[in-house]
Amino acid sequence: MKIALAQLNYHIGNFEGNLEKMLGMVTKAKALKADIVVFGELATCGYPPRDFLEFDDFIRKAYASVGKLAEVAQGIAIVVGSPSRNPKLEGKDLFNSAFFLADGQIQHVQHKTLLPTYDIFDEYRYFEPADSWKTLTFKGKKIALTVCEDIWNVGNENPLYRICPMDEMMDEQPDLMLNLSASPFSYDHAPDRIHVLKANVARYKVPVFYANQSGGQTDIIFDGGSIVMSPDGNVFDEMPYFEECLRVYDLDTVIRGGVSNEQPKEKIKLIHDALIVGIQDYFRKMGLKKAILGLSGGIDSAVVAVLAARALGADNVRCILMPSQYSSDHSVNDARHLAENLGIQYDIIPIEPMFAAFEQTLKPHFWSYPQNITEENLQARIRGMLVMAFSNKFGNILLNTTNKSEMAVGYGTLYGDMCGGLSVIGDVYKMEVYELARFINKDGEIIPLSTIQKPPSAELRPNQKDSDSLPEYDVLDKVLFQYIEKRQGPKELIAMGFDEALVNRVLRLVNINEFKREQTAPVLRVSNKGFGMGRRMPIVGKYLS
Repeated sequence: MKIALAQLNYHIGNFEGNLEKMLGMVTKAKALKADIVVFGELATCGYPPRDFLEFDDFIRKAYASVGKLAEVAQGIAIVVGSPSRNPKLEGKDLFNSAFFLADGQIQHVQHKTLLPTYDIFDEYRYFEPADSWKTLTFKGKKIALTVCEDIWNVGNENPLYRICPMDEMMDEQPDLMLNLSASPFSYDHAPDRIHVLKANVARYKVPVFYANQSGGQTDIIFDGGSIVMSPDGNVFDEMPYFEECLRVYDLDTVIRGGVSNEQPKEKIKLIHDALIVGIQDYFRKMGLKKAILGLSGGIDSAVVAVLAARALGADNVRCILMPSQYSSDHSVNDARHLAENLGIQYDIIPIEPMFAAFEQTLKPHFWSYPQNITEENLQARIRGMLVMAFSNKFGNILLNTTNKSEMAVGYGTLYGDMCGGLSVIGDVYKMEVYELARFINKDGEIIPLSTIQKPPSAELRPNQKDSDSLPEYDVLDKVLFQYIEKRQGPKELIAMGFDEALVNRVLRLVNINEFKREQTAPVLRVSNKGFGMGRRMPIVGKYLS
């Protein structure tokens, strides 16, 4: 038996486009003499469809796609994920299902059992869990169908769940397992997937064919990396990251094992590639083409400019340099040199005259008050107005360049430097931004070295440095990581050796700035706890504030 894994980039709600891709892969799999071709979780409609699932027409279109796939399931079996209706009055209206199609018909349907409701997942909002589990027989082999999370409770060891679907099917002695997944990217998730698959193989002693998807869905990015596991516990193959791909595997060869073929997992390269895919698919799936951003000469906007040029092409990226009276000459020069290195269009618009006009207008009202953050925010908002004017006039979508460290502690101006249609590095800590810059320059200087080497500064007042207002980033990032990703409270952080005053200050900044993050653009998620759907905090909460 030959099994094809089809790793595709689906588009939520684009039934025609998704179906066309799958039909193309069916044709290709047939040409390669595959007996079965396996697609991903909810492949007909894309993942995560969220409240689109509440529309009857959306479900009808999903069924229509399954029907058209069934028509071409002649001489080959097709396994595809799609929502299905729950015929019972009790429970949720839908199941998250795996359909097995052969001989022109739906031969078997297995519903997903374990419905994740944590981080970015909210499946129990829509789906009813399976309450029965059966294998199917095809060409003399018993096949266990599972859907994504169903393999993440090996032997009932996951405290989130009370049942293990594969345990329920083992009495039927399956010969192999097919898993249809939509497993989102985070830079440390791929090893976890392999660990879980190895645990399944160790317990059930059958080969596992795990079909993931690739591509960006707004803020969520899927990395692909579909996996074939041999019963000996080796990763027989791990498919490429961030690519569409189809590969065919001989079952007997996989069972014999003895081969290990994993993809390299370098954190910064993975983040770099994920962000490029995230930008590409946000623009492509929204029908957009051109991007714009403010280029300051600082590290954050420099990295975003490079990523945008690589994702969209230099001809589709435009930068605006907006120096103030506080901007240093080297910042303007660095920004210009970067734009020239990338071959992207840039314009220089000094903001000092506009800032002076604002000051003059406000002087009768502010005359007795000293300058403070008000004047700094004015400059940021002037820049925001300028880039948004270009966005409206020329149709370029503004990319936000705020990093995760700044976003976490509110070191940014709403309706100023926090404007944008997409937050590119809002899930990348400041020290990781520096690592990205060095990775970008690994084969030659693209980002000017002075941009990387100079102390970070917003340049909104004379001789300003970020360290005037914030702890040094190498310390700040460590505290933020433990609090945000690891959910460590103040007592735990202090016990780790962090200064108590520092901990209280940083955590307070994070919590009182929740209102800013609530109003920002979608943040491309590259960690296991990004700002957005996966981190839902109350704006008016009192904890540590």
